[in-house]
Amino acid sequence: MDWSGGESQEQDAEPRALPRFPRIWIGYLLGVATLIAEMIAITWHPELAKEPLLMPPLYLFLANFISLVYWLVCVYEYHLVLAQLTAGAYPIRPLRAAWFHLIPIYGLYWVFKWPRELARFVNSRLEAPLMRPDRTGLAVFIAFAVFLVLDRGLGMILLFWAASYLSRCLRHALVARPTLPGGQRPFS
Repeated sequence: MDWSGGESQEQDAEPRALPRFPRIWIGYLLGVATLIAEMIAITWHPELAKEPLLMPPLYLFLANFISLVYWLVCVYEYHLVLAQLTAGAYPIRPLRAAWFHLIPIYGLYWVFKWPRELARFVNSRLEAPLMRPDRTGLAVFIAFAVFLVLDRGLGMILLFWAASYLSRCLRHALVARPTLPGGQRPFS
């Protein structure tokens, strides 16, 4: 008697539960918390606005650090969803997606590259293209540049605003039936 044959076929027919999408609202809260920490730091230490910030106060450092770590967690979770959805065929591995942000010069290119790949994946699953890969990559790159150069709180809010767009488009692509791998889709 083969007891496992019928059960495994029934399990294969059931759709797998996807990992949860990143909770973007937490990123927005962290961005607002970073903005508040920046305002408190400027209020308590007005000299910080006049000279370069070499050693920020601990509360400001923690707000920045936790925000950045949560961003990396969200990037990891996006790629975890894509890896599971494609049974590991998606070209970017989840851990690599997060760690490549930390490579000094390459990280600036990476924040442009992975959103483009995600946009190409979304467009490949839809009849009509939903995302423009170059604009998607540019939006994340600009938000990351604002985070690094201008204002960390505002930059974090912009990063999670771009992540909201990525989540919305990816969810839309997941409920759509995948298109046949025929021709190349526009914008891909």
